[in-house]
This record gives sequence, C-alpha cells and structure tokens, in this order.
Amino acid sequence: MTLVMIAAFCVLMILAVPVGYALIISAAAGVLFNGYVPLSIVAQQVYDQTQSFPMLALPFFMLAGTLMLGGELGRQLLELASKAMQRWRGGPLSTTVVSSVVFGGVSGSAVANASALGSVLIPWQKKQGYPPALCAANNATSSVIDVLIPPSIPMILYSLVSGVSVGDLFLAGILPGLLMAVGFIFVCWLIAVRRGYPTNAETMRKRDMGALVLKSFPAILLPILIILFLRFGLATPTEVAVLSVVYSLVLSLVFYRDLTWKRFCDNIVEAGMGTGVVMLVIMGSAAVGWVLTFDQAPQQMADWVALHISNPIVIILMMNVLMLIVGMPLDMPPAILLLGPIFVPLADQIGLDRVQLGLMMVVNLGIGLYTPPIGTTLFISSSIAKAPLGETTRELWPYFSMAMLLLLAVSFIPALTLY
Repeated sequence: MTLVMIAAFCVLMILAVPVGYALIISAAAGVLFNGYVPLSIVAQQVYDQTQSFPMLALPFFMLAGTLMLGGELGRQLLELASKAMQRWRGGPLSTTVVSSVVFGGVSGSAVANASALGSVLIPWQKKQGYPPALCAANNATSSVIDVLIPPSIPMILYSLVSGVSVGDLFLAGILPGLLMAVGFIFVCWLIAVRRGYPTNAETMRKRDMGALVLKSFPAILLPILIILFLRFGLATPTEVAVLSVVYSLVLSLVFYRDLTWKRFCDNIVEAGMGTGVVMLVIMGSAAVGWVLTFDQAPQQMADWVALHISNPIVIILMMNVLMLIVGMPLDMPPAILLLGPIFVPLADQIGLDRVQLGLMMVVNLGIGLYTPPIGTTLFISSSIAKAPLGETTRELWPYFSMAMLLLLAVSFIPALTLY
C-alpha cells in the first residue's frame, strides 16, 4: 500500500495537482491496491481530522493576525522597525528582518509574512538603491523567522502528530528565532559593507521613538501573553487563539479605532481562505498517515535505521538531509504532517527530544520555503520585486549559509531548545 501511495503522490506532484488533492487521491490509490480495506476509510479519516478541537486554533490565530496587521497597527510596526534600524549599515534590509520578528508574534505564517512585508518594504528598499534581487532574497529568507516566533502554525501542526505541548514548542522557538534574526541582520550589515551601501544619516528623537514603541507595544505584547497563558496552563491553545481574536478586536476598535465593517469582513474572508488551504492539506495528510500506520511504515523505518546505523549523529544528519530534500518541492504543512509520524519514533529510539525534533523540522522545512525549485516565499518575493528568479537565487547564498549554521546548532545543541 505504502509504495503504491508514494508512487501515486509523486506522479500527481509532477502533474502539478494541488497538494491537498494529491494526498487524498494517493491515499485512495493505496487503499484500492490493498483490495481488503474499504475505500470509505479514506473519507472517514479525512472527516475525522476536521473534528479536532485543537484544530480550531488555526483559523482563530489566522484571524487575529489579519486583524492586527491589516490596519494602523501594521503600519506602526513597520515604522518602528524601520526607524530602529536606520542607523545601521544595510538598515533598510535589516528592517525586513526586525519586522519579521515583530510580525511573527501575530501572524504565524511565513507565506503571509512574505506577502504582507514584501509588498510594502521591497518597493521602499528599491527606492533606497538596493538591487531588486537582493531585496527579494532578503524578504524570502527573513519571512521564515515568522514560523519560529510564537504563535506558529507549523508548530501547531507538529504538535498534532507528535503529542508535544504547543506551549513547549512556542517557548522553545523563541531563542532559535531570535538567533536567526541576529544572524540575518549580520548578513545584511556584511552585504552593505562589502558593496558600499551608505548609512542613513537621519536621526530620530528619543521622544518620537518612545511614542512609536508605545503605539506598537500592544502587538509586541501579544506573543508574550500567549506564552504566559500556555506556560502556566491558564488556557488551552484553542482558547488562547480565541482570546487573541478578542484582543485584536479590542485593539482595533478601542485603541486604534481603525476597524471598519468592510475591513472586518475582508479579514474574515482572508483568514477563511488561508484556513481552507491548510485544512485541505491536513485532511489529506490524515488519510496518508492512516495508510502509513496500517502498513507500520514508520516503525519499520525506525527499526531498520536502528539495526543498520548505530551513531545518533549520523541519524540526525540523515533526517536533516531528507527534510531538506522533501522541503524543496513540498510546502511546510504537508511536509510536517507526512514526516512527523515517521521521524517521531526514530527520535524516540535515539533519545532525541521531541521538542528539539520539532524545532529541527520547522527550521529545516522553513529553509525549503525559499529553496528552488518550488520555494513559496522565493516566488512571492521575486514577483513583488520583479526580479529574475535566477538572480534572486544567487543572492540567497549568504542567508542560506547562516540558516544552515542555525539548523546544525539546533540539531546538535539541545540547550538552544530549552522549554
């Protein structure tokens, strides 16, 4: 069953069938090949996955992000990031990195981050004299920081397949996210120095900076509140997501007073469309996961690796290589839902903490979002910057190298994922 399903999935991907449909069709093909399992099991698995209470966290976190970033708050956050970095060499580039950290606390989606930030910052950076391809590469890579800073949608998905606490994952992602941001800021500075990009001589008064921080503070406070509520067991992830929506509505209605009925409806539609795409992939992955479990594929793989490879370092390297390969053509949600059930038993067998494995997967598959041939944030950023894909890919290398260093650190230094 498993081999037929994998073959069908590869064929469907080559034919450019959407991932969600490809997962459901390939699972059905595997069940039909078995001949003894009723095809209705696929429909049952697809339906059962939608009945999960924790799954409600996805649409509510998405709605909170669209509410907070779609109005005055989003503008204040961008202005704060740009003013804070303007004295640095490569400040306009670093603005994207800092904005990704701040926006990561409210959106949870790298793709949404790349689109929202890129449409505003890339045209501005081009006017500052930075090449379009460099702006695109900077935006494509920096947006991935979003999935490490809580709330993170990929971490919620990983918790579903691993049984790990969402709060532990959110807390563990903070330090790697900040380290990636610092590394990318260094890359921006180094590129600016080597290419002779000037600094911005304009200074900002402390009073004005303090006013910006005050206006942006409610958004910066949200990820802190999420961590505190989850860490101390004050609410479940789903309840926290609902509270985030209430918090966003109160800010938009009372603090900023910029929420109109039209924007509210647009935000709901945007969050609904994003949720629909992710849910289709989750439903398809549930059917695929059932086939894998029925064939005992994850456990067989774990047993084979344990029998033939005794060095945990080699096993972790192999897992990373496989994730890098899978992450190139496949988006993060299906990759996590497919690889999670396979890698979790393997991690248990070699003594690798499940939270550390989750951070490895998020960092690794995040790199796949800007790695050709199907890098989602890479295509979005290149399109916004109107830069040839080949030129953008060449500008990726400094960022890619820094991300790989972080991946190795997360993989082999458990202290970086303390929770």
